[in-house]
Amino acid sequence: MKTILVVDDEPNIREVLASYLLKEHYLTLEAANGAEALGYMRKQAVDLVILDLMLPDMEGERVCQEIRTFSSVPIMMLTAKVTQSSRIGGFAAGADDYIVKPFDPREVMARIKAVLRRGDDSKLLADVIVYHQGRLVINSLKHEVTCDGQVINLTPSEYKLLLLLAKYPQRNFSREELVDRVLGCDFIGDIRIIDQHIKNLRQKIEPDSRQPQYIITVYGFGYRFGGEVS
Repeated sequence: MKTILVVDDEPNIREVLASYLLKEHYLTLEAANGAEALGYMRKQAVDLVILDLMLPDMEGERVCQEIRTFSSVPIMMLTAKVTQSSRIGGFAAGADDYIVKPFDPREVMARIKAVLRRGDDSKLLADVIVYHQGRLVINSLKHEVTCDGQVINLTPSEYKLLLLLAKYPQRNFSREELVDRVLGCDFIGDIRIIDQHIKNLRQKIEPDSRQPQYIITVYGFGYRFGGEVS
């Protein structure tokens, strides 16, 4: 059974989500604030986090960033913030999905299933691929990416995006296709959100994110992978 951590300071919201999660045969943990959520994350295995952005002790974006320092668990942000900048900020902090209040619990369940089943593109043509004399190494057996020998902490969306691009080097992917294959065909939002994921990924793996050698922009269309196998 998958374990879902629900982080929200409103007891009724936690109760509703926990009820629906139980019906779908998920185990549920509940946290009313950021500190409690981080405590759960550090002491036991969690398969997905539903995270409210407006918590009493710290902002949800900060909780997300803290989690990303030690875990790549999928994170779905739950919030009353509806602006595009808020959404982009959430994805920039490391979120995998974004749900606006008020919400339909059935939609939340559908999104949870979609996030958990992503990964069809996680297989590479080889178990380990080395680029540029070892500067970048993608090890699909360990689910690990290293740069200059250092393990890079990628979010699930960033990892899947990198694997998809690397699996088809020099192929041009449109933003729409990347959104469908990385975020899921049921993703609702601006397709330009993929640009934020690309920006985050470049900052983590590129020697110079302003002059990328791995993830190349195809102007007016999308992106392609330009790494040289060595």
